[in-house]
Amino acid sequence: MRIAITGATGLVGSALAGYLEGQGHEVYRARRGTSDDRLADWNPAVGWIRSGALDGMDAVVHLAGAPIGGDSLRNIRWTRARRELLRASRVDATRLLVDHLAALPHPPRTFVAASAIGYYGDRGDEALTELSPPGAGFLSTLARDWERESLRASEAGIRTAVLRTGHVLARDGGLLARLLPTARLGLGARFGDGRQYLSWIAIDDLVRAVEFALTTEIEGILNATAPNPVTNAAFTRALGRALHRPAVLAVPPFALRAFLGPAADELLLWGQRVLPARLLAAGFEYEHADVDSALRVVLARQ
Repeated sequence: MRIAITGATGLVGSALAGYLEGQGHEVYRARRGTSDDRLADWNPAVGWIRSGALDGMDAVVHLAGAPIGGDSLRNIRWTRARRELLRASRVDATRLLVDHLAALPHPPRTFVAASAIGYYGDRGDEALTELSPPGAGFLSTLARDWERESLRASEAGIRTAVLRTGHVLARDGGLLARLLPTARLGLGARFGDGRQYLSWIAIDDLVRAVEFALTTEIEGILNATAPNPVTNAAFTRALGRALHRPAVLAVPPFALRAFLGPAADELLLWGQRVLPARLLAAGFEYEHADVDSALRVVLARQ
């Protein structure tokens, strides 16, 4: 298949591109730039996409979006400007891309787009499937609006799958990039009381789930999480075991809120116990279904 990827330089996009090429697919990495750059495909920040960009692709995987947790200490807090950027880089950018794909002379047959389990809001220990209703909060509203724009591709006759992705376990990015520096020092700590559920997925399984969505006829919403979510406290202990370090500390909610502001609740203190019901029902098989084995494999890589 000829597959285009937006966000191909990010944590998931770069892993996905390499994996798909290893599976024999032809991968095109959509490039951001200005209209003066003849190699650029689009610039969603200004609402520009090159005429005919991505025409003739068999599939498009849309992963572009500003990091929810920020990419530095300068933008880790959800200021008004940061919230507007998070929304524009997802909702507005997806609208631009879907409108473009629908109008192409030879549109892709398949469109796979990212979303997030923040859709469900704070749900305690409730078991959540793709049929569960949305929750409350900024991330839930953002995910709903983001998914609505992605699913419009199906109205143009493009088979569309939207992956609500959990916390991605990868050695050099995502959740572990924030936790490993202190965990390696034996300072691993749960957040608050640690009872909030953390739904995770190993990056190997995530890229395989994307390929599954590309190469089968599955469509609609898919929870891209491992089948065994754990509480924050259990995850912290598992990370300590994987590193052979103690993990008995706790960070109180007031400290997290002082550092992150209101984002602390949605990012660290709220929980979702998300189950990949539709992927499992469709026959997808996980290589890393439990958090201990996933962490061992991820952390063993150089």
